[in-house]
Amino acid sequence: MVYRTGSELRAAARSGAFTEHTSGRAPGYVQANLVVLPRDWAYDFLVFAQRNPKPCPVLEVGEAGDPCTSVLADDGDVRTDIPLYRVYEHGELVEEIPEITSRWRDDLVFFLLGCSFTFERALLDAGLALRHQDENRNVPMYRTNIICRGAGRFLSSPMVVSMRPYLPRDAIRAVEITREFPGVHGSPVHIGDPEHIGISRIDRPDWGDSVSIRSGEMPVFWACGITPQLAALVSKPPLMITHAPGYMFVGDRSDYAFHLSG
Repeated sequence: MVYRTGSELRAAARSGAFTEHTSGRAPGYVQANLVVLPRDWAYDFLVFAQRNPKPCPVLEVGEAGDPCTSVLADDGDVRTDIPLYRVYEHGELVEEIPEITSRWRDDLVFFLLGCSFTFERALLDAGLALRHQDENRNVPMYRTNIICRGAGRFLSSPMVVSMRPYLPRDAIRAVEITREFPGVHGSPVHIGDPEHIGISRIDRPDWGDSVSIRSGEMPVFWACGITPQLAALVSKPPLMITHAPGYMFVGDRSDYAFHLSG
């Protein structure tokens, strides 16, 4: 299902009518990763994000206890407007649920982080296909040996990357296009041999779905907003709520608003 606006997709997610991953489902609108933490952990995470801007580019931060967005969407509610959520307690994934209203507390602070789905329309506009969309799959995501800098109680932890395969000439063009979107991960962090960044099985992503890599193509890896979920496993906050991988918050702002010329 493709929606005309981010608002339409959020309404469908809120009602339970839309339960799928969000790549390409509201073309033209910004998408974002979600992190929700207790207020006494929020500052440490903000510093962690500042020290690791490639995987954790901050687009919006909420007030404690307020689940409503005001920057990426005028009427967004982070408790209900994402198709699928993950709940972590003390470093353990305890459940995946379609809304988090019952989990919301007055001391919770939300963060919306840039997502590479935002620059996908620019890649398509340049004639660069997206294999996960063509094969109707969630984008493949992998844990790497690239280590993020710690901050306070958020300890050093591995970076996660998403992958899209391209022929060498198209990979160069993808670098040129995505570097103009620094607020949504920007240029790739690695191109080519996945073992150089600690990925031993490219056909077995840690999150999302495997996609075909054709003869002559190379994998291209971008920093990914699943990175904070690995940080949660290491740092063990008492509660951390996130989106499920590939199931993003979709806003009302144009994806091209996050281009350097926007």
